[in-house]
Amino acid sequence: MSERIIGQVKRVNGPVIVAKGVTDAMMMELVRVGEARLVGEVIKLEGENAVIQVYEDTTGIAPGHNIYGSGMPLSVELGPGLIGTIYDGIQRPLEEIYKISNQFIEKGINVPNLSRDKSWEFQPMNLAPGAWLSPGMIIGQVQETERIVHKILVPPTIEGKLKKLAGQGMFKITDPIGSVETEKGEKDLFLFHHWPIRKPRPTAQRLPLNIPLITGQRVIDTLFPIAKGGTVAIPGGFGTGKTMTQHAIAKWCDATIIVYIGCGERGNEMTDVLTEFPHLVDPRTGLTLMQRTVLIANTSNMPVSAREASIYTGVTLAEYFRDQGYHVAVMADSTSRWAEALRELSGRMEEMPAEEGFPAYLPTRIAEFYERAGYMKTLSGEEGSVTLIGAVSPPGGDFSEPVTQHTKRFVRCFWGLDRQLANARHYPAISWLDSYSEYLNDVSGWWEENGGSGWEKNRGEIMELLHKEVRLQQVVKLVGPDALPDSQRFILDVCTIFKNAFLQQNAFDDIDRYSTTKKQIRMLEIILAYYQRGAEAIKRGVTLVKLKRMKVVQDIIKCKFSISNDDIQEFDKLQARLERSLDQMEQLYV
Repeated sequence: MSERIIGQVKRVNGPVIVAKGVTDAMMMELVRVGEARLVGEVIKLEGENAVIQVYEDTTGIAPGHNIYGSGMPLSVELGPGLIGTIYDGIQRPLEEIYKISNQFIEKGINVPNLSRDKSWEFQPMNLAPGAWLSPGMIIGQVQETERIVHKILVPPTIEGKLKKLAGQGMFKITDPIGSVETEKGEKDLFLFHHWPIRKPRPTAQRLPLNIPLITGQRVIDTLFPIAKGGTVAIPGGFGTGKTMTQHAIAKWCDATIIVYIGCGERGNEMTDVLTEFPHLVDPRTGLTLMQRTVLIANTSNMPVSAREASIYTGVTLAEYFRDQGYHVAVMADSTSRWAEALRELSGRMEEMPAEEGFPAYLPTRIAEFYERAGYMKTLSGEEGSVTLIGAVSPPGGDFSEPVTQHTKRFVRCFWGLDRQLANARHYPAISWLDSYSEYLNDVSGWWEENGGSGWEKNRGEIMELLHKEVRLQQVVKLVGPDALPDSQRFILDVCTIFKNAFLQQNAFDDIDRYSTTKKQIRMLEIILAYYQRGAEAIKRGVTLVKLKRMKVVQDIIKCKFSISNDDIQEFDKLQARLERSLDQMEQLYV
């Protein structure tokens, strides 16, 4: 990358630098500031002045220092070597930086985003010279990990006739693997290419969102499902379990690839991810989760402007894997810290603040981010998706603050975390009263086809019971539970069983931490069967005390621990015992 002097530093205001004498620069251009070559980006041009946000500590930068332009926007390198790597907010590999600078990132350090030393075995597609190469076309593949086959794409900016394509062999990412004749002349093809982080990658078609992302978390999959390619917000106050919910989804969801963005979060939380993931085993493949994960660690003590860029870096990596035909889930933790970075940078640029000091363009930025999700037909004809799961950290748990409210406008799924549930150690602490999913109608067809008929009806029935329970609890607070008839107290009892046996999950239990769709369906059916038969029994004179004393009731509560995902037939035996117990109970009152 050739550099040229485009101006000099005029004023330094934290990570925001005003440059003077700028005559040859473009918006969003990647620049290097000072002789330390600090990474920055041009975000405003006005006459011969430019405003640059710097992604590193600007201590030591003074007026008069040169600014060097690169001629290209802030971009990421996309190619083999991404999986299992830990990056900072602008895709610098932290493990490689650690080898050079030890515990702290030195200013101006310049490490290749992808290894230039490692060789990959390239397997070309059967393409003859003269074949027409269209943007995004697959020209070969590399076995990146045991699980991930990395497909080599024609960059979306290149189109033309293939002149030559290398045969099978070992290549570094800087070695040409072919060339193509374009309108602008001959261009070499490599195992990698660059793409600007703020520009969505092109696709052929946006497809309907009708396949759920299965997370193994019952409260999500059964009550508030999200579709592959969908968007969801997880708002909650400090300590309610946002990060842990995202960890659980990242560990167990059926997305092929996970991009985890630690955006402004505490360092110890990212440390948990870094130490846990290599030891966790994917239940579907038996391999370590790091073989399908890319981590972006931009913690709260890192430069604030890099935090602003980290969201775009993560979603661009996700789009690249989507273009290869993979389903990708992006965990953004948290978008509130990203919005705070926007607020700080906006304040330093002396822009007019809007509500709570956030910039007026906050809703636009949030919308631009979530609009990059979707289930797509790619340029190569594959189908892939990017699902965006963003945590929101409203101060004091106030869901009326701007980031939460604007996020709700642009997402179709909302998993609101409840402080009381978290305090009661009920995890995931997703409130069944505040949460919602607009994907229910979209994914119900998949559930009916793959889980059996009746899923939508059963879900509606249990949600109706939960809302009845809320109204009954208000009465209980006034007059006590003994004032209610057995039929209404039975509703309270069934909802308690449902909350404890179904909605609450133990992440430390080998059986309960993950539930297949079949297990979720059978658990829900048995709880509803207990309610329906029990309600009939009460009408015939059976007392609630007698129902609660049935041994099978305790077996229903414990089934989440006692019946594994592979022993679904055990639910048939449990249901048979339930029917037999209720039949015997009713015969006594005939």
